[in-house]
Amino acid sequence: MDIRLLRPSETPPYELLLLADPSRHIVDDYLKRGECFLIEENDLTIGVYVLLPTRPETAELVNIAVIESRQGKGLGKKLISHAIEQARASAFKILEVGTGNSSLPQLALYQKCGFRMTGVDSGFFIRHYEEEIWENGIQCRDMVRLQMDLS
Repeated sequence: MDIRLLRPSETPPYELLLLADPSRHIVDDYLKRGECFLIEENDLTIGVYVLLPTRPETAELVNIAVIESRQGKGLGKKLISHAIEQARASAFKILEVGTGNSSLPQLALYQKCGFRMTGVDSGFFIRHYEEEIWENGIQCRDMVRLQMDLS
């Protein structure tokens, strides 16, 4: 199982990226500005993440997705660990991540990986997404912000 950077000649794995973020417009925007990494097994892309420089010495992990048949098997944690290594190798001092208030498994995973909650962007998903998002029987309205000190 290898993790590698998406090649410029390759089409991004939208079926995976859109699992984590339902807006193709927003996904396209951060793909232009960040680096997309793929985890592959037997030539099949089974997971993805995007690392996006946001401010001096700060990067954001903006999209982590694993194909549904492989979720819950440690691949998300492996992708997050790889993103942390990549951010450190690129001399970032802070790694941020944001997720929906309704994304309960993701909130738990990020904290297990060492991220700490730093704030809430109230109404983020109402302002930036045309259609309502529901997860775990909860409407996704707010973005929970987390970060990790890499120094």
